[in-house]
Amino acid sequence: MTTVSWVEVSEDSGFGVDHLPYGVFSKPGELPCVGVAIGAYVLDLAALSAAGLIEDRHWFASGSLNGFMVAGRSVWQANRARLTELLTDEAHRGAIEPHLVPVTEVDLLHPIDVADYVDFYSSLDHATNAGRIFRPTGDPLTPNWKHLPVAYHGRSGTVYPSGTAIVRPCGQRRTAPDQAPTYGPCLKLDFEAEVGFVAGVPSAAGSRVVPDSFADHIFGFVLVNDWSARDIQYWESQPLGPFLGKSFATSISHWVTPLAALEAARVVQPAQDPAPLPYLQVNEPWGLDLALEVLINDQVISRPPFATMYWSSPQQLAHATVNGAPLRTGDLFASGTVSGPEREQRGCLLELTWNGEDHIELPDGTKRLFLEDGDTVTMRATAPGTSGGRISLGQVSGTIYPATP
Repeated sequence: MTTVSWVEVSEDSGFGVDHLPYGVFSKPGELPCVGVAIGAYVLDLAALSAAGLIEDRHWFASGSLNGFMVAGRSVWQANRARLTELLTDEAHRGAIEPHLVPVTEVDLLHPIDVADYVDFYSSLDHATNAGRIFRPTGDPLTPNWKHLPVAYHGRSGTVYPSGTAIVRPCGQRRTAPDQAPTYGPCLKLDFEAEVGFVAGVPSAAGSRVVPDSFADHIFGFVLVNDWSARDIQYWESQPLGPFLGKSFATSISHWVTPLAALEAARVVQPAQDPAPLPYLQVNEPWGLDLALEVLINDQVISRPPFATMYWSSPQQLAHATVNGAPLRTGDLFASGTVSGPEREQRGCLLELTWNGEDHIELPDGTKRLFLEDGDTVTMRATAPGTSGGRISLGQVSGTIYPATP
């Protein structure tokens, strides 16, 4: 059933009334506040609250979504229902229209205060390709990979909103096995196309979040680019894993898509063999049929499919908390690189160029092994909407700047 808003929304905008993603914005000369996207506009929720049109317990006159996210699922549902009513009933048009601001007239800001950041490694195709690159004579998958969602902890302080400049990192790298390491700018700078979910309701220390409780704790999804310095990462990662090769920057989209907007995108995830341990077993379909695109300098180079991810988001959350680690409002969990079985579905240059062995050619004829200074990487995604069309998860973008001398 199609739900139609009185707000003019183009068919291909991806921001219809069946979406209503949340973000933080500011008007010129004003403090940040929370809004939702509808068509080419941002609906100012702080202004709606001040006018008495929606409930607000100091959630929306804020530079962060965290206060609203911690309020819980019943509040999220009630607010979504109220916004849908206000945007579809013509009787409310006169009261609401003054609080619609063209998105071109605002600055979109960091949507959340990130508490902790975890990056998973949940694509079978990506893990297999990476294993073949770095362990060509061995099993591409490590013995634990099909038994648990592998992950590492990143730095919350270097999670940046879309549009933030990415400065090429420096560090140690070794260019050949028989050479000593040298210090300098990253020589193999890469992107990783990912999807992340954001925690709203916390959990107590010593408890765990079971897969069936995922929707009670998780507020929504964002697009993620987990930038990677491959040469720095490779040299430092043995034996404890990524550190400086990952911690310099992670970019997320401005808009957080609520779980309710993704109901039509839920699909059964790929079969898992061996069967996961009981704490990782999921009773609902929680694969997500998201179609991603990766662009370098506005040219599409890859279209990774998210529906093929081996480990689902509820399984990732269950594993992250099974040891009793508390969930905090603003925790960000990223999927790991999203890749499909075909070459044009690979979600990073490590795979697309096979670690620099083969160039990729962009539509304009230029070639890349890894990212060059001045390159702009953009990721975007769409999903089936509950009204029958497609919604847009927005985009996450960043431009590479030269290393600091």
